Amino acid sequence: MRARPRRHALALLTALLALSGVAGCTKAASPPPPAATATATTPAGRAAAIAAGLSDEELVGQVLMPAVTVSDDVSGAVRQIQDLGLGGVVLMGNVENTDAGASADQVRTVTDALRAAAPTLAGTQPGLLIATDQEYGWVTRIRDGMVQLPSAMAFGAANRPDLTRDAWSGAGQELAAAGVNVDLAPDADVTASPQNAVIGSRSFGGDPEVVSPQVAAAVTGLQSAGVAATLKHFPGHGNTTVDSHQALPVLSQSRADLEATDLAPFRAGIAAGAQLVMSGHLDVSAIDPGTPASFSAKVIDLLRNELGFDGVVVTDALDMAPAEQWAPDEAAVRAFLAGNDLLLMSPDVAAARTGLLVALHSGRITHDRLVESVTRILTLKLTLAAEPRPSTVDTAAQETAASAVAAAAVTVLSGQCSGALVAGPVRVTTSAGRAQQAAWLTEALTAQGVRVVTSGGSEVHLVGYGDESGDLAHGAAVTVAMDTPYLLAAADSPTRLATYSSTQAAMRALAAVLAGKATAPGHSPVPVSGLPGCPSTR
Repeated sequence: MRARPRRHALALLTALLALSGVAGCTKAASPPPPAATATATTPAGRAAAIAAGLSDEELVGQVLMPAVTVSDDVSGAVRQIQDLGLGGVVLMGNVENTDAGASADQVRTVTDALRAAAPTLAGTQPGLLIATDQEYGWVTRIRDGMVQLPSAMAFGAANRPDLTRDAWSGAGQELAAAGVNVDLAPDADVTASPQNAVIGSRSFGGDPEVVSPQVAAAVTGLQSAGVAATLKHFPGHGNTTVDSHQALPVLSQSRADLEATDLAPFRAGIAAGAQLVMSGHLDVSAIDPGTPASFSAKVIDLLRNELGFDGVVVTDALDMAPAEQWAPDEAAVRAFLAGNDLLLMSPDVAAARTGLLVALHSGRITHDRLVESVTRILTLKLTLAAEPRPSTVDTAAQETAASAVAAAAVTVLSGQCSGALVAGPVRVTTSAGRAQQAAWLTEALTAQGVRVVTSGGSEVHLVGYGDESGDLAHGAAVTVAMDTPYLLAAADSPTRLATYSSTQAAMRALAAVLAGKATAPGHSPVPVSGLPGCPSTR
């Protein structure tokens, strides 16, 4: 998902169509909300009691989650929460491979102000869902003042679910301390192609037997800290080459292939207790051809009734191209009728609210269906509200957990498998925009006793997210991939390594391997043409 500033006016024609029921969707069959068997003292029971007493406007407000840009002035967002009675917001920041982004202190100030604006419902203050995309790797909203985990693919290369659980528990503690209670992570996608740039290192790998335990461990870690995990992008964005921000990808797999590969990590995450699942803007030809999964009752029925998920289903961002084939009001109605509970990032949240109310009053959306979703949302809120909120970030324990994963991920794909991988003085070079990583590696090599020079010496060349073959250094002694390892197939270096991440911890781990002070225990979680790598030590 990515925020874009485009907005739409509410069209009279669309409202008329909504009133007449034209182009409606069939409601997905789904299990009853948790409150169906809950007592009044449980979060689910309390949620059901609250939802039963809400007005139409209050109910509709709870299913909307617009984007808020973290800034010093959040007065506009506060007014929007109050005026529309919103159930949650998603904090946006950078999604590019830069060191920019919101700081932990800034986020804490913003979330405190947003939380104070949360509407009172039936005399109760259930709180606000405050979400963000903290996947780590190149999709990381909060960078400054927080420990940076490596990318998901680094976790897959390490293949240590115990380390994954510990690292994501630390990440959850930091998010909770900053006031975030929903992480739109982890990616449960099984990546299947080097051309899938939109997922890439956001995936734990290409083998569901590796990806599934990693997804489960990340969910367990996050939720142990009181932050709800979100599995995405259902039913799997890994076997695509089209960016769903720009167009609708088609999943051509058979139903059996979906079951064997794409659905396995979602099953594992659900079994681990994931509290949300994000429906993807994906054309699943084996289930509902031509309809984005996020708007497909058949796909969400699969999630509810075959995978048994009874938590909150949230759409991918409604400001993405596959959703914008409809005006914001109609898109909101269609997405809700398909079976989603939370509608994420409408390009016009006021129009989406009006569309839902028109559909409710016309009977296109039933009152019971709306109460069902709001009960799920309120159950989640009340469950999260019962968790203690940590107060510290960037602790030594969190740094240690992140460093352990970074060290376990380093992979040799060509060259000797042990001992020092560089001899004599070393010159560090990078593709454009990697000066920080070059400085970190230089510092770490020096600390390992390796002499680093600015001319001559053995060249160690770093490449990362978005780089292509033209960014490689011909004749470099060592080439290191700091994102997906696919580009290493085009390098001519005798020694080729992958860290899958460009964090400072990854550069320290790399330096130790280059100097022969540590082994490279990682194993590439995706195949790289012509580079089988060293035998796994695990």
